[in-house]
This record gives sequence, structure tokens and C-alpha cells, in this order.
Amino acid sequence: MLNVEVWISSILLLNAGTLCDEVVDMCNPSPCENGSQCQSLVGGYVCHCSQQSLDEFLYGGRNCSEALVGCEGHECQNQGSCSPFLSDGHHGYSCHCPAGLTGLLCQTPTAFSFEQSGYLLLRSPMMSTEASCNITLSFRTVLPRAVLFQWGSGRLILGLELLGCHLSLSLRREASAGGRAEALQLSQTLELPLNVTDGRWHSVEAVLGDGLLSLRLLDGVVCQEQDCEREAQVADTLTGTDSSESPLQNTFIGGVVEEGVVLVTVPAFIGCLQDIFVNSQLVVPEEWLSDSAVNMTIGCSHRDRCQDSPCQNRGQCTNLWQSYQCRCPRPYKGQDCAEEYETARFGNEDSQSYAVFTITDDTGSDITVSLFLRTLRHAGLLLVLANSTSQYLRLWLDKGRVSVQLHNFETLTSESLVNDGDIHFVSVVVDREHLVLYVANQKQGSVEVRTVDSQMGDVVYVGGLAEQKASSAFGGYFKGCIQDLRINSERLQFFRLDTTVTSYPLVLMANVTAGCAGVDSCSRNPCQNGGMCYSMWDDFTCTCPHNTAGRRCEKVKWCELAPCPAKAECRTLNQGYDCFSSATFLADSSVLSYRGNGRIQRGLASITASLRTRKRHVAILHAERGPEFVTVSVQHGLLFLELQSGEGSSTVSLKSRVGVSDGDWHSVHLFMVTPWAEVSRWTLVLDEEVDEAGSSSSEGGNLDFLREGVDIQLGGLGPKAGWSLEGCLGTVEVGGIALPYYSPLEVNLPRIQEEQFLRTSPNPPRSGCSGGPVCQPSPCMNGGSCQDLWNLFNCSCEEGWTGRRCERNTDTCASNPCIHGNCSIQGLAYECACEFGYTGVDCEEEVDVCENHLCAHGGTCLHGVDKYACLCAENYTGPYCNRPKLPVSVCGDAARNYICFNAGNCTERDLSCDCLPGFTGHRCEQEVDECKSNPCLNGGYCRNLINNYHCVCDMSFAGDNCQVDVSDIYFYMAVLFWQNLFQLISFLILNLDDAPVIDWGGQVD
Repeated sequence: MLNVEVWISSILLLNAGTLCDEVVDMCNPSPCENGSQCQSLVGGYVCHCSQQSLDEFLYGGRNCSEALVGCEGHECQNQGSCSPFLSDGHHGYSCHCPAGLTGLLCQTPTAFSFEQSGYLLLRSPMMSTEASCNITLSFRTVLPRAVLFQWGSGRLILGLELLGCHLSLSLRREASAGGRAEALQLSQTLELPLNVTDGRWHSVEAVLGDGLLSLRLLDGVVCQEQDCEREAQVADTLTGTDSSESPLQNTFIGGVVEEGVVLVTVPAFIGCLQDIFVNSQLVVPEEWLSDSAVNMTIGCSHRDRCQDSPCQNRGQCTNLWQSYQCRCPRPYKGQDCAEEYETARFGNEDSQSYAVFTITDDTGSDITVSLFLRTLRHAGLLLVLANSTSQYLRLWLDKGRVSVQLHNFETLTSESLVNDGDIHFVSVVVDREHLVLYVANQKQGSVEVRTVDSQMGDVVYVGGLAEQKASSAFGGYFKGCIQDLRINSERLQFFRLDTTVTSYPLVLMANVTAGCAGVDSCSRNPCQNGGMCYSMWDDFTCTCPHNTAGRRCEKVKWCELAPCPAKAECRTLNQGYDCFSSATFLADSSVLSYRGNGRIQRGLASITASLRTRKRHVAILHAERGPEFVTVSVQHGLLFLELQSGEGSSTVSLKSRVGVSDGDWHSVHLFMVTPWAEVSRWTLVLDEEVDEAGSSSSEGGNLDFLREGVDIQLGGLGPKAGWSLEGCLGTVEVGGIALPYYSPLEVNLPRIQEEQFLRTSPNPPRSGCSGGPVCQPSPCMNGGSCQDLWNLFNCSCEEGWTGRRCERNTDTCASNPCIHGNCSIQGLAYECACEFGYTGVDCEEEVDVCENHLCAHGGTCLHGVDKYACLCAENYTGPYCNRPKLPVSVCGDAARNYICFNAGNCTERDLSCDCLPGFTGHRCEQEVDECKSNPCLNGGYCRNLINNYHCVCDMSFAGDNCQVDVSDIYFYMAVLFWQNLFQLISFLILNLDDAPVIDWGGQVD
């Protein structure tokens, strides 16, 4: 058997030698299981098991094939995490403790806390002649200055402190004198400029060794972004030890004392510490003796003192670990900002209040005045700074805004209003060059100023000045409240209740009371008409019934109470109400009378009305007293105003430009142009047409004589006085006061207005607007229907009838009225077109064409068909025998002859005619037209004559051709005389023909 093993070994060694240049990968294939990583080694392998659980298990063993079950039923405490392991085939576990715990089962706390000044003292022997120290700890605090630890070896001291919220590591060596420390000589300091006093856990490491001093913050998240490490070289002479020094090292945690004396000026640590390692040795608090731990509590049970929000009134809370501190906004104070600085009340019960203070230091040229104020007044003096010669700074209210003035020149006024009854913070900042005003920390404006110098002995006036007249220049004395008044940081206390607060001394105070209670405004019952009063600060508010309104419920919503009859319109007045409606007036029986109630105080300078009538002559309103009178009427269909009022004034007469008697509604407004004057022109506006308004040419007085003792007639001049209205009127107003149609018994609520016109006529008017029964009975004939157009009717006629009452037939030719002619309809009449030879309206008369003929000089009229002709006497010719007949000449022999007309001369030689001027043609039979060339000028008419023409000129021209302007009448008459004389002579010469002529061209004209 032995030989076989040797043989096999030899073969293996032989093979190994043969293959020594090759690497055998023992991880291929991998023998490791359950996601582990295989690492090949020479002659073997190692499996690195996964730390991630698979199927809720971790695996171990050579090939990571065995499930680790050591944590089943583990006893790790305080949320310590269990880690199973496999060792020599045995399953077990270990506990990984969270910060602040240690022990096999994480059962021992390493955290402890100091709620008050204390310390933990650790003593250990010196291990080397060269001083070295390595301390790591975690801490939690909110104190900006505190001792974390101090390590000492003889006269060498290493200390870690919190200074200004930052870590500071210092190395010092004491200088000895007679074995007693007299001074500390600072040698080396390292600082980390990071805030570590935010109440969170921070870890830090301080190391001294090998000539190097280092400080490192171990906060992972913070130190990824910032530099968290400092180090410096330390000289050997500083860290070396002397044989005379104590063989023990003292480490103070949280505070430093020796023989009852504090060794450093930095206060003790207040907060929590944990996981302290001194030279790699964990400090477990419960293992130390009680005399080594003073005021130390195991564990860290700190609670943020600001979590309960102890600071009131918007105070900012600062956690001081075992307590808190409130930073109070103005005007609050106290531990929890629950107290206020006492408020000063000025002007209580309308008294004159002010206070005077004296400045006891030199404030210089930079002055800040600040205060809280509350007021409802729009004006009042707030503050004045004055010296022995002038008032150099003033602060006052103007129209509800804050104004500030420096040196009587530069002035600023706030944009914001402060007189709303709310509390407002006001500050004024004066530096060497500028004056700035703030309200509620909002800048209201700034201005460049000259330097101001406030000195000791200057005076501060608050709320007003001692002299009332001087205060009045700035709105008078202030009424309201002032609180927390300061000049720079110095307060001005009106009531020295808090002696711990410094204040400028109060010299004088008048009528200033403590607190800011408002006046009980409801004690005077300001709310009217059943309103409920509620007091507010220096004010009141009224809760009004649903039918009232106004600040004092003084405005009654009368119309919501339906006080008027159904046909009337209710209108709310400044005081009371009135009912507006229309009324129908029917002659004398409807005239109404009114009188003033004796309490009318306003000026009466207008009349307003609306009317509807078809009458052209009626009186609308009339009143008179002695020589004074007023009449509004309709005359010839136009509206008239006639007024005589006031001594020495003329009568006003004014009329409309358009008619009002068309049956439509028309609005009328008559008023004085200047109603405040004794006399003025009056204006009439009809139907709101302002552009068509008319004004009187003369000035008249007002209507004040109607206030009392004068009868005002409405709808006529008076009972049985004529000119009575037939139509309708709306409610008439005189000076804005209605002349009501309803008596007090006809309305549901009393009229409370002071000024009224009262109806004195007994009979009530006819309510509404209605016309007469114009269609009863119907006036329309022949089946026409009647339409009522208010005091006017209109007939809609059946087909074939017309006329106002449908009394006329529209087919006027139906009866064939034309006897010898054709009929045609012309509107509501007919017209006959007569046949030839007939005339007359119905063509009933036969025409005589020779009647009124124009045959002259004894000519005889000859009847023709629809015309006539003139048979002229021997010496005349022409259509109407109105021209003398010219002789005829004959030449030739019995075989042939030739005749020349119009006095033309016949020649025997060639049988031709020599024509007189004015005639042409072979036989002189044609008359020349001398008008063909249009010789007449300036619009003259040309009349043709024999061998001549005559111009008939326009009246302004004369002359043969109308070429002369005869605007001068005498010249014209002379020209006209000679012209007519010439025409007469020409006529006599040309009409010398004695042969009878018949011309059938005559027409009946």
C-alpha cells in the first residue's frame, strides 16, 4: 500500500514539473454558491460570501453553501443589529450597536448628559516621554460657548472648546512659578468655521502626536461639501515632558475644575455626549466612580425647549438646552413676550394732553425716532424735538398721514393712512445727509437734509406743546395712543412701572392716562330707529334693522315698507319719503291748491314737472302774492314761464321752442342759472334736450315767496278762473319739494320730512292718466273702427272709404262723371281728360274756337277743326293780321310772268327779284331770322323783326343787346323810354299791307 502512494505522489510531482508553466484556475467552474464571489489561489480558492440575504438567510462555510442561523432568537438590545457567523462548524452571532450603546448585546449606554455645570474626570498613567493624545467623541448642544474636553499632562494642556458656535482646539503649556500656575501661554490653536451648535449630533476627532496637532469633524454629509479638517506642526519643546511632571494624565469631559477652582473662562458644557474614545479606550459612564462624575446623567433625554412655542406675540425662541430665551418684537417684553410696554392715552374725553421729556445724552447727528400709534383722528401733533433756540424736528398727522419736518424746511408725508383705528409702527431715521420715513417698516420716502445735532438738555414734546396756539398749527393736540416711544435705543417711559428699563426723565405730563381703552361711544345712544350699538375703540358701529341704513341707522329705507298706494312710485328722500304718480285734470273741477308747512328753509329756485295735453291754452301752475307771481302755462301750444319776484327785478318771460300740446308726455325743468344769487337768468329744458335749452333775456328772483302763506294752484289759475288744464300731470316739484297728490290719510306711513307742501284743496285728484271717452259712441262711419289716442280718435276705414270719419268713397270715378272725356282718380278726387271740342270739370261744355280769338285790324275769325284762322283786311297779313302787308311786283309778258313778294323789285331782263333788307328767297318769300346769331347778352330774350331784332333784357340790363348795366333806376327809365318809342315806330312802318290774308295756323290759347 505504501508503495502505491509513493508511486502516485511521484506521478503527481512529475506532472507538476511538467506543467509548472501553466496556471490552474480553481474557480472555473466556480465552487462558490448563493451569489458568492470566488477568488482563485495557488493550489486552492476562497469564497467571499454575499452579505445580502437570499431567501431571508445569509450563507457561510467553505463554499458559502450553509445557511447562517445564528441570529435566530438573538438577544441584541436597543435596536442593535444582529450579524450571524459560522466558526469551526458552530453557528453564532454578534451585535452591532447603534450610536450611544456598547456591550455584547448593546445593553450598555455610552451616552450621558449635563443639565447643569458638571464634569467627568478620567485619569490614566503616562505611557511615553513624548505627550500624545487621541480623543474622539460625539456631542449635541445649542450653547455657543462650552468646554468639550481638556486633557492635561503636567503643564501641557490640550483643550477642545466651542467658541462662537465653532470648534476650537488649543494646545497650551503653563508657565510655573513656585509650582503654582500663574499664567497660560497660548501656543497653538486650530478652528473649524462650521456651526455645530444646532442641537444635532456631531462627531469630532482631536489628535496630538508625532509633532502634529489635528482637528477633524466626522460629519459625513456636511464634510462632503466643506473642508472639515485642520492640522498644524507642533514644536518638540512644546510636547516633551519633564521628569518633575506628574506621571498621570487627566482628561476632563464637559467642564474643568481642580480643587474647586475653574481653570478656564469658557463655561461648562450643557448637552449630551456619547461614544467618547480616549486613546482608543471607550468611556463607559457607568464604570466610573461617582466622585469622578459630577452632575452627569446617563443617557440623553433632551427635549427642544422651543417645541412648545413658549414665546408669544411673534417672539423668536432660542433653545438653551435646559431652558429657552425669547427675543421679543416691539412693543412686547418679558420671559415669554407676554407683557407690553405701557401705552399712553392722549386726549381722553377730548382733553388737551401732552408730555415733556429731557434728553440726558448727546445723541449726535444720527437720530431714530420710533413709536407705535393708534388713532382715528386725521390731524394732531405727535412729537417735537427742540433746543433752546428752535424746534428742529416735528412729527404730526395731516389728513390721516404722517408728516415729518426738519429745520422748518425739509418735509416728508407718508403715502399710507394711519387713522384707521389700527396700531401702526412709525419710525423716522435721520443721518448726516438723509431723512427717511417708514410706516410698518415700509419706506414712505426720503429727502436730503442738512446736519442735525441733538444734544444733552434738548426737550422732547409728545402729543402737543404747552401752548395751545402753537399746537394748532400742526392739527392741534393728538388724540389716541402712543406706545414704546424711543429715541435711538433709549425709551421714553410715561409711567415708570419697570425700574429696570432706562428712560429719559419725564419733566411734565398733563392729562395723559395709562392704557389705551376707547371711549364708550354707545353711552350716548348714537344709533337711531332701533339700531343696536356696539362699542369699538374710540368709535362705535350700529347694527341696523333691515329697513334702515347709514352709520347711525338714520337712513330709513322707507320704500321697502311700501308706504305708497299701488299706482304710485315711492322715492326715498334725505329725510323721509314721498309718493310720485300722475293725475288726470278735467277742467275747473280738478284744480288743486297747496301751501308750504311753514318749515321750509331751503331756497326755492326750480320747478320740475311732466305734462300731457292736447289743449293749446292751459295753465299748469300759478301762484301770486302782491306784485310777485309765477305762472307756468301752455300758450299757442308752447310752454311759457312768467315770473315776477324780488324787489327791483324785471319780469321773466320764457317759452319753449317746440310745442307740447301733441298729447305726448313732456318733461319740463325750469331753474335759475345761479340759484345762490338774489336775481338770475332762468333756463328752460324741455324733454331733457339740454342742447335745445332756452334762457331768459332778463334776470328774475327766486320762488322763496312760496315758502309760506301763498296758495299754489296746480292745473289752472284757480277754481272757476279759466285756463284750466285738460290733461295729465306727473308729480310737480318746487325747489325739489313735491306737491303730493296723496293726503296723509292715503299713505301707509307718516311723512317725516321737515319741509313739505301740503294739499289744501278738499277733493283728491283723479289718480293715473286717462283721457276722455272719445270712442263712445264711435264717431267712425261706414264700418270704420275707432282707436282711442288719448283725447283724440282715429278711424281705421274699410276698403273703399276714407276721410277722418270714413265718410268719403275712395273710387271717385265709379259714377262716370266725365261726359265727353276719360276719368282718372287723383287722391280723394277725380280729373277729366276732355275730348276735342269740349271743356269743363266734367267735359260737359262744347268749345267755341273763335271765342276770345286774336285776329287784329278787323280780321275775321274762321272756324276750323279744333283751331281757327284769321281772314285779314286788305292792308294786313300775318297769322293774326298784325303786320302791314307789303306790296307785290309783277314783271313779264302774257306768255310768262314773275311775281316778287314783300315789296321785292322784279326785273324784266332776267325775270328775277331784288329783295328788301330782311327778306330772301327767289321771290323774296322768306323772312331773314336776325336772332339766329344770339345777339342778346346777359340773358336777354331775342324777338325777330323785319331786317332787325329786338332784345327783351333782364331788369338789371339795357341797351340794344342788353349790354348796359342799368342798376341806376333813372338811367334805366331813360333807356326804356327810347326803346319803346323805337319799337312803336318800327311796328307802324312794317304793318302797311292792305291785302286780305287767311292764315289757318291760329290756336286757341
